[in-house]
Amino acid sequence: MHEDIFSIQQVIAKFATSFDVKDWDGLQTCFTASIYTDYSDLRGTPPQTVSAVDYVKSRRESLDHLKLHHLVSNYEIDFPDTGGATCRASMVVWRRSETEEFTSHCVYTFQLIQQSGEWKISGITQKILWNEGISIIHKGVKQQ
Repeated sequence: MHEDIFSIQQVIAKFATSFDVKDWDGLQTCFTASIYTDYSDLRGTPPQTVSAVDYVKSRRESLDHLKLHHLVSNYEIDFPDTGGATCRASMVVWRRSETEEFTSHCVYTFQLIQQSGEWKISGITQKILWNEGISIIHKGVKQQ
């Protein structure tokens, strides 16, 4: 159980840090082949299931031009069934262009499953607590 908790924290940390260091291949290793995503608070779009390849491609296209810093903490991990887990975690996401910043304070709920002894993210739901700054620097954010 403690090993599973640590492994889940590690994959969530890798998810967050991969954005910051632009390790798009590393990001893809965090996921199952397809993932459920709900970014409706940030994007104004309905939840959807996408391939991990498409998820990484769209994040790369919308964020690669920015300096990023994802800080994740407050892990709350549950094991509702064998081989499955949920992790609720707080995150602050800083995005910076050459002249402007856009920051999201949010809570993520990750769904995870074990595949070949490794925990993989199979679902991501982001709930925005509040945003600060100039949202237009992040392609794909709903504009007010």
